[in-house]
Amino acid sequence: MTRHIRHAALFCALLLVALLVNAARVQVIHAEDYEASPANRRAAIVRYQQPRGDILVDGRPVTGSRDTGEHLRYERTYRNGPLYAPVTGFASQEYGTTLLEATEDAVLSGAAPLLQPLPLWNEFTRSRSAGGDVLTTIDPRAQRAAYNGLRGRKGAVAAVEPSTGRILALVSVPSYDPEPLSGNGRTARETWARLNADPDRPMLNRAVQRTYPPGSTFKVVTAAAALDAGVVKGVDRPTRSPDPYLLPGTTTRLVNGAKECRNATLRDAFVRSCNTVFAQLGVTTGVSRMRRTAESFGFNDPELRIPFRVAPSTFDTTVDAAQLALSSIGQYNTRATPLQMAMVAAAVASGGQVREPYLVERTTRASGGTVSAAGSGAVRRAMLPATASRLRELMRGVVEDGTGRKAAIPGAVVGGKTGTAQHGLGNSGMPYAWFISWAQREDELEPRVAVAVVVEDGEGSRREISGGGTAAPVARAVMEAVLRHE
Repeated sequence: MTRHIRHAALFCALLLVALLVNAARVQVIHAEDYEASPANRRAAIVRYQQPRGDILVDGRPVTGSRDTGEHLRYERTYRNGPLYAPVTGFASQEYGTTLLEATEDAVLSGAAPLLQPLPLWNEFTRSRSAGGDVLTTIDPRAQRAAYNGLRGRKGAVAAVEPSTGRILALVSVPSYDPEPLSGNGRTARETWARLNADPDRPMLNRAVQRTYPPGSTFKVVTAAAALDAGVVKGVDRPTRSPDPYLLPGTTTRLVNGAKECRNATLRDAFVRSCNTVFAQLGVTTGVSRMRRTAESFGFNDPELRIPFRVAPSTFDTTVDAAQLALSSIGQYNTRATPLQMAMVAAAVASGGQVREPYLVERTTRASGGTVSAAGSGAVRRAMLPATASRLRELMRGVVEDGTGRKAAIPGAVVGGKTGTAQHGLGNSGMPYAWFISWAQREDELEPRVAVAVVVEDGEGSRREISGGGTAAPVARAVMEAVLRHE
């Protein structure tokens, strides 16, 4: 009898060892496999078991959380969803996260270690901290002015504060409402299919994710390079430029849309937007100096984050002389995001310095305590201070006496540059209308806002589309919204 008991005990011990070995195999050796398994819903249930932190604009939340009472309990909600979608992105139980919802997900979901009351606290208690909040730099008045200005047309607006790099507006139209994507049911799937099938691509953030030929707005960069290089000795000296201009090494003649461009001064050429003058200036300045200036403004930078990724704006450095001529007037392979061109205007406004743009002012715990705050961003010198002063003068001339009159604001000093960019096979596409600008009150010492506007589908015929007529009024509305805010 004793022998049978010993055998049973030994067998039970072997079973216990086997159970422990199997538990170790499951929990240690194959833990990552089980955790990554699509059948494992535990992580998702925990993630959506509590409300998500909010994204704030001017101290007010533009997001929220709704209790559904289901296993994935809380779904994301959005206030003025289409207005702020280019800033917030979406947070979907089915399709993940984008833009700020993605880059700040750890804070918003409560998973960030800095949200824990003590180091490793959540690991011991198997809990998750309450979601933190993300405070943006967006000015709601500027955002609304940009959105209303573009409504009904396809395009984008970016506005920054020149002295800091704070992004004041980031608008892309057409936009979309992120809220129907928040869940994991039929509504989310149907909305996803509809948005992705839309040829206007409403989920594309045109302000930072799409590049355009900048057209004549790039002449600000070309003028800066030529002035810094000493190719132009003064803004009122004749430039010895022909009209038309024969592109080097070709039989192609470059012409102007404006009159009186032959041998024009830099001041007159800038106000009239003479292609021939700036094409020749770019060739005379040379690829090396043009590249150096363009890159100091931010072109060819694949690492720009605000904190989500910004598509690189490009200035081709492998061009021949004829291609360089076209690149210098914002055509050929020169491409820019609206945010990049806002940075160009901001550099002129801030004395030649380029400050890295940023969208998040600070992140906080649910209790209000600061987790992180924006510090002084990187600063580059795009041009000499004297060159920036001359360019401010030239940009003021565009608004006061040139093609940018519709951007003028009573009681304010405004500088701008218009642009109409050709694109498509044989330039068959509807031209893009550009306007970049900066503004300050007459009683202020420095500009408070720099803006870039691009309109893809301006109203009217091809000849009627222009940066001054189509894009400048939108920029004016944004600048007014900032200047009028106390």
